[in-house]
Amino acid sequence: MIVSLHDLLIRVAEIYEPYGKASKDRPGQALLLEVKGRDDLPLPPRCHAEGYGGQGFASTTPWIGVFDRSINEESQDGLYLAYIFDTARTSVTLTLQQGVTKLQDTYGRGDALRRVLAAQAKTLRAALRPALARQWGDALRLDAARRHWRPYAYESANVAARRYEVAHLPSESMLAADLRDAAQLLQDAAAAHRFLRVEPPSAKEPVIEYPSANHASDDPLAGFKAKSSDGYVVEVQGGTYAREQRHEALIRSFAHHAAARGFDVYSENMHPRDLVLRHRGEPAKEWLVEGKVVKKGGARLAVREAVAQLHEYRHFAYRRHGYPDPRMLALFTQDIQHYAPYLETLGIVSIWERPEGGWSGSPRAEEMGAGRLLS
Repeated sequence: MIVSLHDLLIRVAEIYEPYGKASKDRPGQALLLEVKGRDDLPLPPRCHAEGYGGQGFASTTPWIGVFDRSINEESQDGLYLAYIFDTARTSVTLTLQQGVTKLQDTYGRGDALRRVLAAQAKTLRAALRPALARQWGDALRLDAARRHWRPYAYESANVAARRYEVAHLPSESMLAADLRDAAQLLQDAAAAHRFLRVEPPSAKEPVIEYPSANHASDDPLAGFKAKSSDGYVVEVQGGTYAREQRHEALIRSFAHHAAARGFDVYSENMHPRDLVLRHRGEPAKEWLVEGKVVKKGGARLAVREAVAQLHEYRHFAYRRHGYPDPRMLALFTQDIQHYAPYLETLGIVSIWERPEGGWSGSPRAEEMGAGRLLS
């Protein structure tokens, strides 16, 4: 009997049959079915494992799921971990996955589904603890034929991954350590996952309200309510076009990033402010955040709007009530170049999304107290 995760992965790669019916009479299928209920694998606390070789017909990419009972116990929806083999079974990837089955009921099995999964993966990635997440940036490549939609969905649904070559599989102790780290990332992502699909905000605008100190919570995102970043449709001469609410996607991604960096994040009852942040190490100091999409043609207009709104909100939400001035942060979808030093002369830190992922900031961002928010 196989008594280690290391040997189990190697054995699946050796004997699994990626064709015909998914029958328990086949050795590879039987081996995967035996995974459920085993107590000899190095699983983290609260976790159990199940093997999957397809339903009806054998999957070309068999996998072993690891589920945290406090988060999710199924693969159709929600978040889980999985060891997924590529079609040649020469590699297996431990991936933090999003369930795809229920989403395909809404988005189909093609490009629309993959776009939604990729966008959600990017948001969830921003919520992972940065030092650990940087070690889990492998791509999930399964090399499946186009007619098999699930492997392509799995690739888009990947939030974090570590890829192993079966011929050079790490030792049992290293596999167990990696699985423990993956379970930590699963916990991080689960804290942010419930904010991904939310109802559009009410048309009624709440009154500006200063967040009092008793808003603190064990959940850094307890005061954050994401607006929808789904595409919206506009009618223009000559046809109908879909556009993405990039502003809300920017705010949501940065909110999860800030939470992962130790900040409590507030947006509920903050309108028209985008975000208010407080680091748990400096609860008396607030960050007032205004996000802007840099449109084609340059950053000039976005910078002007950010300056005007930050100063307006500082006056009406803070100074008029006798509250201490917040630190001011302008958030952008791309590098604003020579405008960054200009904003610093006004006491405004600027931070922007990097094309390859992560966040960069203005020259004196760290000196001005924003070092924790850069990655």
